Amino acid sequence: MNLIRSKQRVADHGEVFTPPWLVEKMLDLVKGETERIDSRFLEPACGSGNFLVPVLQRKLAAVETKFGKSEFEKRNYALLGLMCCYGIELLADNIAECRANMLEIFSEYLRLEQSDEFFRAGSHVLSLNLIHGDARTMREDNGSPISVVEWGYRGKGLFQRRDFRLDVLTGMAGFAEEGSLFAHMSAHEIFRPTFTYPPMTARDLALADDEDRSGDAA
Repeated sequence: MNLIRSKQRVADHGEVFTPPWLVEKMLDLVKGETERIDSRFLEPACGSGNFLVPVLQRKLAAVETKFGKSEFEKRNYALLGLMCCYGIELLADNIAECRANMLEIFSEYLRLEQSDEFFRAGSHVLSLNLIHGDARTMREDNGSPISVVEWGYRGKGLFQRRDFRLDVLTGMAGFAEEGSLFAHMSAHEIFRPTFTYPPMTARDLALADDEDRSGDAA
């Protein structure tokens, strides 16, 4: 693997990719979390997915161990594993490659065709979870505040989506500090989602992806 795409990108953006062997050693430091399907990982400079791809692979291995005998549960928990991977990336070509790499790992595991609703659901999730923006300013490339989607699985093929602003979420540690005006308050009292969606199925997410593509083509 080439760790540097160009000297100019290194100079302009400090872009250097972490070698796979080092990624694996770093993930082993939190091995239990990488193998928990619903643990959430955010890579604030995700590149093409050097960290997120192996995290997803570990999650999918856990899905296979726990739910491999049930096609229904396997598909839905694999989608949950994908939902729990987040990334922010400044460079447009990197974020596009990261989405493609993650979708490829997900679809190969479930042996999906592009027309399959779980393929399209995964595509929609990645369009929301992998963000073209700047983690330092917490702004998307268009200047709007970065929104983070919290996904939850309610069982029976139903997923819950809640949207939060990243800059609000990152303020949680400050609010929780001893002596803070808000220290006595619980997190749910301070941090409220900007929007909560009705429970949705993989088919609903696939239809949302179809709408996104229709809008892009218009």
